[in-house]
Amino acid sequence: MSDNVDTLMGMRMSGVDGVVLHKEEELREKLSELLGMDDIAVILITSTLLNLIRETVYDLKLNRSRPLIIEIPDRHGNGRTKDSITKYVRDAIGVDMS
Repeated sequence: MSDNVDTLMGMRMSGVDGVVLHKEEELREKLSELLGMDDIAVILITSTLLNLIRETVYDLKLNRSRPLIIEIPDRHGNGRTKDSITKYVRDAIGVDMS
């Protein structure tokens, strides 16, 4: 789940389907939908979106074993190197986007 098209394109280039969301309500709806799907094992969510529902995500991480929810930096970054999104995707799901 991304808050911008640039990050979504990077995810798609690595073979990860995604969606662009901006509002807390639509984010909660999509998260609920994904949690109900048995074939979803990993959810990537940008830092900007995570900040909208941080408590909910932390509660899920503490109380559910699946899916694994991984925060990734958005296109504006968060102090990490410019290739950090690529590194996060590679480390999280084993896909090398080089």
